[in-house]
This record gives sequence, C-alpha cells and structure tokens, in this order.
Amino acid sequence: MDLANFSIQLLNSVQYGLLLFMLAAGLTLIFGIMGVVNLAHGSFYMLGAYLAWSLSKQLGSLGAALIVGALMAIALGLLLERVLFRFFYHRDHLDQVLLTFGLIYIFEETRSLLWGDDVHGVPVPQWLSASIPLTDNLSYPVYRLYMSAVCIALAIALYLLISKTRLGMKIRAGAFNRDMAESLGVPIGRIHAIVFALGVMLATVAGMVAAPVSSVYPNMGSQVLIMCFVVVVIGGIGSVRGALIAAMLVGLVDTFGKVLLPQVAGMLVYFLMAAVLLWRPEGLFKQ
Repeated sequence: MDLANFSIQLLNSVQYGLLLFMLAAGLTLIFGIMGVVNLAHGSFYMLGAYLAWSLSKQLGSLGAALIVGALMAIALGLLLERVLFRFFYHRDHLDQVLLTFGLIYIFEETRSLLWGDDVHGVPVPQWLSASIPLTDNLSYPVYRLYMSAVCIALAIALYLLISKTRLGMKIRAGAFNRDMAESLGVPIGRIHAIVFALGVMLATVAGMVAAPVSSVYPNMGSQVLIMCFVVVVIGGIGSVRGALIAAMLVGLVDTFGKVLLPQVAGMLVYFLMAAVLLWRPEGLFKQ
C-alpha cells in the first residue's frame, strides 16, 4: 500500500470513527445516565437519513435540512421521553428491550407510510462536491472532510457541555449517583429528558450527514446499531471519552481490515472487542 492509498484509508477510518462516535455518544449517555437499553437508537439514524432526503428537497439546502432536522429530533426525543421512557427507568432491562424493540417496528412502519420502501440518494451540495487531488489518479472527496468537521464540532460541543457547564455538572452528578443528586435538588427527571433528546439529536444528525455517501434505504439503522453497541462496550458504558477512543479504534480496524484482510474483515472488530474485554472487563474507561 503506497502513501496515497494509506492516506485515503486513514481519512476514511477517521471519518467512519467520528460518525460512529456521534451515534455511540448518544447511546452511552442514555444507557449510562438513564439506565435504559435503547435498541431503537439505530432507528433515529435511519430517521435522520430520510429527513436529509426529504428536507433537502423541500428546503433546497442540506445545511438548512440539518438545522431543521436537529430541531425536529430534539422535539421527538423530548416527546418520547415524556410519553414512554420515563415510565421505564425503574423497570427491568427486559421491559426496556421489549419497549425499544417494538419502537423499531413502529419507526419502520411509519417510515414506510411516509416515504415508501424505495432506495433514495441525497445529492452532495454543489459547494462540497469537489475532490482534493492526492496523486495523478487518486483524490479525496471534500464532502467526507465536511462530515468529519461536523462530527468534530459536535464532539467538542458535547465535551464543553458535559465538562464545562452547570448542566453538565448535573448530568455527571446524576450519572454518578442519581439518588444522592436528586436528594440535593438536582431535577433528575428534567436531566433525563435533556439527555435523551441530546442522544436522539446526535443519532439523527449522524444519519443526515451520512446520507449523501451511504444512500437512504429501509432498515438502514440495524447494522449501525450493532457497531454502536460494540463501541459502547469497548469504551465503557457511560463514558463519552471511552466512546470516542473506541469509535476511532473500530474505525481503524474495520477500514484497514477490509483493505488488508478482506476474508476476515467482518470478524476483526469483534476480535478487538473480545481482546479489550479480556484485558478490561469494564471497558477502556469507567463511567
């Protein structure tokens, strides 16, 4: 593998890892802070992709579609938390699994009724359609760099929110000991609603920015959900920092595995997860 090909694969693995982090950060926040096993998290990714396809046609701009879609995702997250999830915080994980598994079917049927079952493509914005030449016959799409930039910006914003704000302090307190935090006056119910809406928004935006390069099709969230759980387990349940490092590791292993060891590429990520769990059963970082 020459330097140009290595650079392309490295950029691809970073971009894929950042996209996985966007999804896994919401999942690990929801599970680590709220204690809810959310199997429907991949459906929010699918919803984002379909919103990108639909809203970009109506608004004429993918950037505007991202803003409107993010706001719609926050509203959906607040609604779902208020109507459904707040009644399952103290229920068994099996009850939560059944609830969220049922939501997958509800989202799929709703998607079918609203947008049909066809495969769609989201055009790359004209100002991002160029490519950066690396050699005489190899180039790298600018839009993939844009995807990485969006994910990095959201990752920084998430870090600042959790680490540097009063709301983040309350979120960390609720994650460490929710009963003690509630006894000290932290509104845990409101914190749960904010965290759930934040997780839904991150997954939806990830689906929206990925739509132009992955196309839009039914049940597209299922495979992504599996990889998200792998990232959460490797990084440590409830750890955003762990999710970031684990997502980058998974991106590197998956991308270079498909290039260098295509026969076993599908297993390499799970070998990585098994190795990490043998070394640190709680994952790379504790909550």
